[in-house]
Amino acid sequence: MRDDDATGPITPGMRRMGSKDRVRPAGRTSQRMTHLDDKGAARMVDVADKPTTVREASAECTVRMSAATIEAVRAGTAKGDALQVARVAGIMAAKRTPDLIPLCHPLPISSVTVDFDFVEGGVRITTRVRVTAQTGVEMEALTAAAVAGLTLIDMVKAVEKGVYLENVRVLEKSGGRSGTWKRQA
Repeated sequence: MRDDDATGPITPGMRRMGSKDRVRPAGRTSQRMTHLDDKGAARMVDVADKPTTVREASAECTVRMSAATIEAVRAGTAKGDALQVARVAGIMAAKRTPDLIPLCHPLPISSVTVDFDFVEGGVRITTRVRVTAQTGVEMEALTAAAVAGLTLIDMVKAVEKGVYLENVRVLEKSGGRSGTWKRQA
């Protein structure tokens, strides 16, 4: 069996895989994947009946680089102030999350912050996104962190080729039915 968009001929014993062939979600539990319908097909979650509340999420990532590259970031690169460019990219990315992540709802984001801390071996990026809406902003916070990190990599790649991104993750979320969640240290 192969996915519908696979290339090449179907050989004997093979058939195209459709939504009827995918694993079915196991009942309605908190572990259920909400972006899959009862047949396992992708769907956008219906949030029409959810209350509009203030929702906030924070995320982080770390861009790993050498001490010399950290100093170049502090001093400014040939492309300009790398952190300011990365900050703007992160803010823009949070606003464009539904264009990048197919099943995310477009949201009227109230606020996005992107902050940087120089840490041992790199730069830690933390983001915070706030909205008054019917669904949360975890994906927007993650997208802001990841794109800010990728932009920082782009800004310093002429200085160091091996710069990389790690630990893109949600730190905290609040609002909505599930309340507040914080990552344990």
